[in-house]
Amino acid sequence: MRQLAILTFVTLDGVMQSPSMPEEDPSDGFANGGWAAPYWDGVMDQVERHAMSEPYDMVFGRKTYDIFAGHWPNAPKSALSNRMNSARKYVVTSQPEGLRWENSRPINDDVAGGISTLKAQDGPLLQVHGGARLIQTLLSHNLIDEFRLWFFPVVVGGGKRLFENGSSPRQLKLTRFERCGNGATMQFYRPEHDHSIGEKYP
Repeated sequence: MRQLAILTFVTLDGVMQSPSMPEEDPSDGFANGGWAAPYWDGVMDQVERHAMSEPYDMVFGRKTYDIFAGHWPNAPKSALSNRMNSARKYVVTSQPEGLRWENSRPINDDVAGGISTLKAQDGPLLQVHGGARLIQTLLSHNLIDEFRLWFFPVVVGGGKRLFENGSSPRQLKLTRFERCGNGATMQFYRPEHDHSIGEKYP
């Protein structure tokens, strides 16, 4: 068995849509893309130290995969780029013929079943990068073992949220926390499977 973690950037009002650039995901008329970009210098060092330095396989939705695949194969050589390029990538897509980044493999149709099969295998951590629709599927099937979240001091007022209306109630335990000098915070959580909402702790 292996664990699955999501790595996600989130505004203070819970939005995860299009953090890097306006054209990343303008669906549903979202016009505030790029809200995380001014904070990259401090945050990316945290991301590399806390989430990208140990062995992992990656899981992507197709849109996020295409963004990463357009950058990392041509990125300057470094320990991080070597890990990114050599890691195995699992991509939720209906068009597997377009997966040209090395070590890429498709997940078709039954996403929850495919991820469950991967988790049941031996191997390194499965780390999900972005992908609002993919994360909603993982949430609905209780397939997430760790939430690796970076919160940004930004309010955008609307957009795709990490926890949408209708998400199942759950309690999470904070396992790692670190401030960034620019106001962003890193917060890692794991589900509390032994406690229900409203239950009092000893």
